[in-house]
Amino acid sequence: MIYIILVVYLGITFGGSLFGAKIKEATPESYFLANRNLKTFALFFTILATNFSAFYFLGFAGEGYRIGFAHYIIMSLGTALAGGTIIIIGSRVWQLGKEHGYITPSELVYGETGSRPLAMLFSGVMIVFTLPYLALQIVGGGYILENLTDGDLSYSLAVVLLTVFTIIYVIIGGMTSVAKTDMKQGLIVFIFMTLGVILIGHDLGGITTANVKAAELVPELFSQNGTNSFYSPKEWFSWIIFWIIAIPMFPQLFMRFYIAKDLKNLRQSAILYALAPLFISILPVMIGVWGHISFPGLEGNEIDQIMPLMLKKHTTEVFAAIIMTGAIAAFMSTLDSQLLALSTMFTRDFYVPYSKKVIDFKKEVLIGRVIVGLLAVFGMFIAFNPFDSIFDMGKMSFSGIAILFPIGLAVTRFKIVKPLFSIVAIILAIILLFAFHYGWISLSWAFGFEPFILLIVVSFVITFIGVRKR
Repeated sequence: MIYIILVVYLGITFGGSLFGAKIKEATPESYFLANRNLKTFALFFTILATNFSAFYFLGFAGEGYRIGFAHYIIMSLGTALAGGTIIIIGSRVWQLGKEHGYITPSELVYGETGSRPLAMLFSGVMIVFTLPYLALQIVGGGYILENLTDGDLSYSLAVVLLTVFTIIYVIIGGMTSVAKTDMKQGLIVFIFMTLGVILIGHDLGGITTANVKAAELVPELFSQNGTNSFYSPKEWFSWIIFWIIAIPMFPQLFMRFYIAKDLKNLRQSAILYALAPLFISILPVMIGVWGHISFPGLEGNEIDQIMPLMLKKHTTEVFAAIIMTGAIAAFMSTLDSQLLALSTMFTRDFYVPYSKKVIDFKKEVLIGRVIVGLLAVFGMFIAFNPFDSIFDMGKMSFSGIAILFPIGLAVTRFKIVKPLFSIVAIILAIILLFAFHYGWISLSWAFGFEPFILLIVVSFVITFIGVRKR
């Protein structure tokens, strides 16, 4: 029965890619940007699905187990407020893209500053720091499939199968396929997550009873600061600011600003995006908190599997299979978008500008499809040696991406941006990121805030020394 459910889901997804393939592709905009023609709900679901991924399904549940409901407050509030920065950055990205035909983030940076080095650095940082997040989806899918099949599919084999399948349907359909697939997957994920909370809560005696039991076992799970006072006031500030500025800068999200039919659709989608986390973020966190009732004492990577463990223990085999298939939908909805965005950037930012021959549309798409495969395989190899936790993988990825926000804001909202200042800002912030990560610089230098706040401040100050009003 489990395999039937998986086959049905994969068949629906593959059918969506065939739909994308049937649509006439005459320009790069048709393949890479779905003809810039997405309306509010399609745009909302593709933005939501591409952002809420393994980081959401497994990562949020894991942090719910580690920290408690404080993680929900931080994530839902920060993500909701990111709707504002999506409007601030996204509106100008859409306008400039429409006026000048930009397709990648780097094309916008180059077009508005005239600096090829800054554009390439901007694109390179986006690519490098998106790769861990891309691998994170494969890691999550591997965990789920291994658990779902009781080890019949090993983690390694599951990782390979998911990677190959995603390559196939992204290559066939392009952005049209990805956007249509994301809408289905987004609906599947959140319907199934709600169902999962209801079923697990019922098996634990009801949602209220489950919360009371968890509170008796670990009272700190329900505190404002979380277990072991994880979120101090400075930590609260750090994470709220972090999500507000990091989310719009991921390439798979940034490029979705181009594909809105008009500004009204983009702004409406951003408002819906701001409202959604207030409901959907609580679902995996709650299941993670309840995990202390059924699986006390988990440590390390075990915690990241609390979601499938709870589903298998407290629901029927069929329901667990359906809901975990929804989780795979979440992972793939982000993975497909990342692959298409990064392949587009590699093709248009690094290959086409330096090719000695004129690259027609068919060859450009062919190159993009080859790069999709190469990137997916690269992500698969990262997945064979993942970080200690899914949340740690996401944190490293988001930290590198957040460094680019000041440059994105400056380029879209100011008339003159001196490229040298932006280049120095990016390089210095990245050096500091790795220095903190590897312990070359003491965390005390962050003054109690998360280190990424210092990186963002450095990036802002240096970048905005070299800007003038638009």
